[in-house]
Amino acid sequence: MIELEEIRISDNEIHLKNNLVKSAILPQNSKELNRNLKIQGQVIVEGAVYGNSIDIGEGEVTFESAVFANSELHIENDIKGEVFFKKAVASTDTIAAFLSSGRAIFGSDVNSKVVKLKNCFISGSIFAQEVNLENCIVLGGVFATKQLNMTSCITGTFHCPSVEIAGINYILYPACFSVEPMSALPKSELYNLSLAHLGALFKGEKEDANTGKIKIDIEYDRQYTSLVGEEDSRTVINSYSVSGKILATDMIDLDKLENHFLIKAGALGSQILKVYSLTKEDGTKSDELTIQNIADFFFKILSGEISVQELSGEISYAELKRNLM
Repeated sequence: MIELEEIRISDNEIHLKNNLVKSAILPQNSKELNRNLKIQGQVIVEGAVYGNSIDIGEGEVTFESAVFANSELHIENDIKGEVFFKKAVASTDTIAAFLSSGRAIFGSDVNSKVVKLKNCFISGSIFAQEVNLENCIVLGGVFATKQLNMTSCITGTFHCPSVEIAGINYILYPACFSVEPMSALPKSELYNLSLAHLGALFKGEKEDANTGKIKIDIEYDRQYTSLVGEEDSRTVINSYSVSGKILATDMIDLDKLENHFLIKAGALGSQILKVYSLTKEDGTKSDELTIQNIADFFFKILSGEISVQELSGEISYAELKRNLM
């Protein structure tokens, strides 16, 4: 890998391949605002990055600081390996990473007018007008001002005017929201994981009783919620919540589920100075809570390699009395 202490720009495009860039890639004058950046793999950039367009053609690329594309950030769909953005990524127009083989990890928020992602892991949230996700994990929320299309994804939550889902999808937090009633393609399913024993699954252990995923019926589990703003302005949204189904929540030690450890470790990512692990029942340690390991874990849930049990709706009166008295 060739180390570059400083980037000297002499034309309208910067090409990087097999480079370690110690400096930022930022324009020095108005003429350089239209310069593009093209990356062909085996690249580490330690400083902040700006490009009119940023195109990534191969994997094994790491950006240590924030990245901004004035027009488009694009990752070619046939890349091999991993593209890792450790800080926030933004674009004025489009962020597109519809990957068929490799993987992109966004270690913070993603912000653009249009976001199109496939096989991507996002530690933070997505802010956009239109969002199209397929086989993605978003630990935060998806906040679109127009439309969200989601196919076989895990998200913390979402709040969008219009939402369409396909495949099997999961929500990490108790509720999600849409202005218009959510629509779903045939055979689509939506599950809530807020009471699933993710810590045990990450450690490869058996899930506790009275824990598991909760299926959301998007037709009958919809609740109308009225939000009151300034000058008594009102907005009516549809809330898809599991609050009406979790009588058993008082019987569960939520801290013991250790879900918060997984989500927080994945969300903080490279900001954590020390790498942590979970403790198994036999006293040994689980795999380290790195972004890569947490991403692998959630992708295994999406693929079905790790199966989450359904929360049982059957609780004996004796058990309920014992826990609530």
